[in-house]
Amino acid sequence: MSASIVFHLLAALAYIVLAIVLWRPITRGSQQPVLSGTCRIALLAAIVLHGAGLLLTIILPQGLHLGWALALSAAIWLGMVVFWFESLFLRLDSLLLILLPAATIVSLLAALVPGGAIILHGDSEWLRIHLLIAIAAYGLMTVAALHAILMTALDRQLHRPASHPEMPSLLHRALDTMPPLLVQEELLFRLVRIGFVMLTLTILSGSAVNMHLVGTLLPMDHKTIFTLLSWFTFGGLLLGRRIWGWRGRTALRWMLAGSAFLILAYSGTHFVLDVILQRGAIG
Repeated sequence: MSASIVFHLLAALAYIVLAIVLWRPITRGSQQPVLSGTCRIALLAAIVLHGAGLLLTIILPQGLHLGWALALSAAIWLGMVVFWFESLFLRLDSLLLILLPAATIVSLLAALVPGGAIILHGDSEWLRIHLLIAIAAYGLMTVAALHAILMTALDRQLHRPASHPEMPSLLHRALDTMPPLLVQEELLFRLVRIGFVMLTLTILSGSAVNMHLVGTLLPMDHKTIFTLLSWFTFGGLLLGRRIWGWRGRTALRWMLAGSAFLILAYSGTHFVLDVILQRGAIG
């Protein structure tokens, strides 16, 4: 068993233990999960293990290795990093009720389904910088999408309260512990703004790298088309927020549409190539 698989499995174990610790008070009727100092240190250790697993899996002697599972794992890992730093200033422990199970799943996927392909021209420093920016943009927007899904569930609960308020379901109790929607909306747009800047840099750096390596500005393939569609969608969302004050369901719809385009640009197509067509599997 390779070291990268061991690191991913250890990270998954740490994430699931922390998830159980936070979910247990909810199952017992508590209204507010709290991350203790010990758990916060354990979370940081899990994030470090997760990052080490990604580093050992992506950077190989023969070049850069990427696949759909690794892309998702890297995206959620970056989200955990962002959360950890945000949690130093805001009380966001309840968001871990969603993030920790997601981190567990992608860590297991990266360990058990590490298929992918070696990136051509992986020895190019410019390409490595471009890929680093792209992964950061993809990660931020993926976490923003998860956040938008959570906010959609919260909005629905506000408009459709529990039919038996004296005996709410586990999901209702978990959603009741979440930060207020206004706080979450501010955090969401902060992620989107930073992610949009990174996505813009991804397109610009990708154009420069492509021009340097193959002599064309942008390859008009599915990945480029979906990336540009996501860029226009997120740009429209930020413009609508600035000019017309978009918020609530309108903003969430634009957010989810842009995220869908971005997922189709990478993970969706690579899932088809790596899993269904069995391309580029690395044993």
